[in-house]
Amino acid sequence: MLFNIFISDLDDGIKYTLMKFANDTKLSGEIDTLEGRPTLQEDLDRLEDLGSSSVERDLGVLVDSKLNMSEQCAAAAAKKANRMLGCINKGTTSRDKEVIIPLYSAFVRPHLEYCVQFWSPLYKKDMDRLERVQRRATKTIKGLGSLPYEERLRENWKTP
Repeated sequence: MLFNIFISDLDDGIKYTLMKFANDTKLSGEIDTLEGRPTLQEDLDRLEDLGSSSVERDLGVLVDSKLNMSEQCAAAAAKKANRMLGCINKGTTSRDKEVIIPLYSAFVRPHLEYCVQFWSPLYKKDMDRLERVQRRATKTIKGLGSLPYEERLRENWKTP
């Protein structure tokens, strides 16, 4: 109830459509003339005065105010993928290629690939963060841990 009281006047003075959610607010509307732009900007400025966070989640993707996807890479992809890889390592006794690769493909790789078409890692640090997960996964396969990473990929990390 307090939440409803707090946000009840959020749309006072807003000319476009304001959608209020528990953890988000979306402003939408159609601008069919150049004169509509300043009105939309006024609405955006008014909402910004109420406060905002440095990183927003929309449709499961984390984006900062400069449209940088590094947060997405760190939080959504690498951390979740590493967590799943840890579960695989703790939950399986076999380190055979025939066991690890299907588990990796089913449980780890989707986290690394989630929304990659949208946020496409541009920075080397983001690509390295994602690559570290795969490096760690290739080391878990029996007999491959001592080989150089490129050789582990080339010769032995092919799916069966």
